[in-house]
Amino acid sequence: MAQRSRKSAQTGTANPVTVPADGLSERIPIVDVWPQVACGRRPAAAALGETIPISATVFRDGHAPLTVEVHAGPVRDSKTNTSVVAPMLPSPDGVDRWTGSITVDEMGPWSFTIHAWSDPWLGWLQRARIKIGEGIDVDFELAEGASILQRVARKLPKGSTEQRAIIKAATATMKDARLPGQVRFAAATATDLTEVTRAHPLREQASSSGPWPLLVQRRRALVGAWYEFFPRSEGATTKPLKSGTFATAAHRLPAIADMGFDVVYLPPIHPIGTAHRKGPNNTLDPAEGDPGSPWAIGNASGGHDAIHPDLGDITDFDAFVARAHELDMEIALDLALQASPDHPWVTEHPEWFTTRHDGSIAYAENPPKKYQDIYPLYFDADPEGLFAEIERVVRFWMSHGVRIFRVDNPHTKPLWLWDRLISTINSTDPDVIFLAEAFTKPPMMKALAEVGFQQSYTYFTWRNSKHEITEYLSELAGPASAYMRPNLFPNTPDILHDYLQHGGPAAFSIRATLAATLSPTYGVYSGFELFEHVAVRPGSEEYLDSEKYQYRPRDWAQAARQGRTLAPYFELLNRVRREHPALQDLRSLRFHHSDNDDVIAFSKRVGDDIVLVTCLVDPHREHASTVWWDMHALGMDPGDRFVAHDHITGHTWTWGAQTFVHLRPWENVAHVVTVTGPNR
Repeated sequence: MAQRSRKSAQTGTANPVTVPADGLSERIPIVDVWPQVACGRRPAAAALGETIPISATVFRDGHAPLTVEVHAGPVRDSKTNTSVVAPMLPSPDGVDRWTGSITVDEMGPWSFTIHAWSDPWLGWLQRARIKIGEGIDVDFELAEGASILQRVARKLPKGSTEQRAIIKAATATMKDARLPGQVRFAAATATDLTEVTRAHPLREQASSSGPWPLLVQRRRALVGAWYEFFPRSEGATTKPLKSGTFATAAHRLPAIADMGFDVVYLPPIHPIGTAHRKGPNNTLDPAEGDPGSPWAIGNASGGHDAIHPDLGDITDFDAFVARAHELDMEIALDLALQASPDHPWVTEHPEWFTTRHDGSIAYAENPPKKYQDIYPLYFDADPEGLFAEIERVVRFWMSHGVRIFRVDNPHTKPLWLWDRLISTINSTDPDVIFLAEAFTKPPMMKALAEVGFQQSYTYFTWRNSKHEITEYLSELAGPASAYMRPNLFPNTPDILHDYLQHGGPAAFSIRATLAATLSPTYGVYSGFELFEHVAVRPGSEEYLDSEKYQYRPRDWAQAARQGRTLAPYFELLNRVRREHPALQDLRSLRFHHSDNDDVIAFSKRVGDDIVLVTCLVDPHREHASTVWWDMHALGMDPGDRFVAHDHITGHTWTWGAQTFVHLRPWENVAHVVTVTGPNR
C-alpha cells in the first residue's frame, strides 16, 4: 500500500490520499483493477441499489489454482466495514481476467478490496485428479491429500464437531491401501467434504489490492427521466406579449407527470438584462415587450438569487416546487455562472469580470457567434470572494427545495471550482446532484465527471447511425461508467439535429426509444413530443422561433385531440422503465449482432430481469433483420427458447438465439421486449 498526500489548491492544507499499490510486488499480482478513477485517488461512481461489476487481472507463477474474492462495504472512521463478500470467477478465454460484482445498499463512501490466495487443497485436487487417474504415485498423493485435510481440521473453529467427523472419515478412506485408488480419491471429492473445504479454505500466499474507493450516491444520480420546459411560455400570450407565471406553469406539471417524467428542469428563472437584449431568432433589435434570453441573467431587480418578476415571487416558486413534489417529481434548476451587463455583480464586483484594453468588459463570444448580452466570469482576481458567492447562491436555492442543478457550460470555468463546490455542497447535503452541460472535448468531459459531477450530457445527440450508437454507448456503459453517468438528451433548446429536422415523426419515436432504453437517465426538451422540427435556416441546428428568445405557448390540448403527440409513447416507455430494473441499469448494456445496419439490437439484464430492444435507425423506410442474441450474455444456453413480450405492440412471441424482426416507421419503430423463460 502506498500512501501519498496532495495539497488543496484552495486551502493549502494537506489531505492524505491513500492510493493502492500497483499490485506487482504482491506474491500473487493483482493488476488493472476496475472500476477505479485516477489510480484510486478519486472514487468511482456508484448509486444506491446498483450492482457494480468488479474486475482485475490476477495471475501467479506456476500452475497452482487461485481463489479470488472481492470484499466491500461502507467506510466509517477511515475503516471499511466489510458487509459484502463476493466470489470472482476467471474469464473463460484464459487471459487471467477475473470478474465479480457487488451491490451497494447504503449511501456514502465505500471501498472494495480484491483478495487472492492459493489453496493447497485445490492445488492437490488438480494434481491428484491427473496422477491418480493415470496410476502415478497413488499412495503418495493420497497421503499428501490426507495431510492437507488434517491441516484444514486443525484450523476449524471450536464446536465444528460435524465438520471434523467428515474430514476424519475422508482421511481414513484415503489412507486405506486396501481400496482402489479411484475409490479412495472419490472420498476426497465427496459433496460433504467439498462443502467443508470451501467454507474453511487454507489460504496461502494471500495477496490483496485495495482499498479502492467508491462513492455511493442516491438513486436519482443514476436513474431518472427529465423534462425541460420554460415556465414563461406556459400561459403566455404573443398578442399582446405577456409572460406566463409559475402559477400558470404549474398547470402543465400533471401532464408531465402523466408522461412518467421524474425531473422537471427549468432554464434560468432570474431577472433578465435589458442591455443588448436579444430579439426573436437571436436578432439584435428586440421589440417592446420581447423577453430576451433567460441566460442573460440579472438587472436592477436582482441577480442569481432573484426571480423574474413576470414569473412571480419566491412564494410562487415554493408553491411550484411543492406541486411538483406532490406529483412525485423533482425540480432541477439551471446554474448559469454568467451575467448580463445589468447584473448587480457588474457594478459591485467588477473584478469578477474580464476587462479589455479599452476598459470595457468582455462579453461572451464563440467566433463567429457573439453574445453581447452576456458577460462571462473571471475567476483569477478574487477566487475566494467569487466562490463564496456561488456557494451562497446554490445553498439559497437548496433552501427552497432544489436538489438538482444543471450547470451551464461548466467547461468554460476552472476545474478547481467544481471540485471544491460539489465536494463542499455534498459534504453537508449528499443528496444534491449536479449535471454537467458540457458538449466539449472528451478530456474535459472526463475531468468534470471525475471532479464530482454526478451526471453528464453526452454526444448522443449527434450519434444516430447503428455504428455510432454501438461504439459510443459501449464506451459509456463500459470503461467510462467508472466515472461518468450519461444523461441522453435527443434535443435541447440549442440543438435540433438534422436527423430530427428531416426524419419525420418516426425520427422522434426512434430517438425517444433509444434515449429511454440505452441509458437509465435521459431527457427531452419541451416540444419534442409535438415533433417540432423546423430550423431557423438550412444547415443550422437552431430552432426557428427559438424559445430562448421569445415566448412559445403551445396548444397541448389540440395536439392531443389530433393525435399529434408522443405523450402516450413517453408514458409507455417510462412505465416500462419503472417496472423493469434492467432499464434502470447502465453497465449491463450489451449490443447483439443484426444483419441489417438500419436495425440496432441490444439488451440489459439485472438478475432475472432481461430487456431486449430492437430499433430502427433509419426513420424513412421499413426494414427486416435477423438478430443473433448472445445467449450466454442473457444467462441462457444457445439452444434455449424464451417467451418475449413486446411492450410496444403488446404481442408475445417465442424467441430463440436467432430472431427475425420487421420494423416499420409508420407503425412500430422498435420492439422493447421483456423475457420470460427459458423454455427448455
